[in-house]
Amino acid sequence: MYFIIKTVNNIYERMCNIMNESNELILHVYQDAEMACFTLDQLINDLKEKDNKIKKILEDIFKEYETWKQKTKRILQKENEEISQNPLIAKIMAGQSIKKEVKNDNSDSAIADLLIKGISMGTIDMDKKIRAYQEEASKDDLQIAKDFLKFQEKTIAHLKEYL
Repeated sequence: MYFIIKTVNNIYERMCNIMNESNELILHVYQDAEMACFTLDQLINDLKEKDNKIKKILEDIFKEYETWKQKTKRILQKENEEISQNPLIAKIMAGQSIKKEVKNDNSDSAIADLLIKGISMGTIDMDKKIRAYQEEASKDDLQIAKDFLKFQEKTIAHLKEYL
């Protein structure tokens, strides 16, 4: 699932490649946070009627991703950059995949495992982006991306408690 979403996102990013490299790094953080907000919201809604202990941590993670989304959105708006959303097809595919996974196994362990896998792939992609834009991006933008990566790694560590 993540591979398909990232492939669609990469194609979309290439089509919208009209901004400077520094802002591309911030856009990537924005798009990761935006997709995370979408999928976490979907997951929280799917678990609404269920008795999962992990729901509170999901809401906390959602709030943190929302903060990252808003922070990077403000930066992009300040730079007068076009803010491209994740493609609708990627969101639909992610939503369907989440529904399927929750229907198959909605245990806290399964939910944590699903999120850990998705966030782990995101950390790999973010690390690659940071390395790719090391020379082009501003110091501030690199720090934002590195802080976002640390947040993702911390989130994975916290979710491992539910495995």
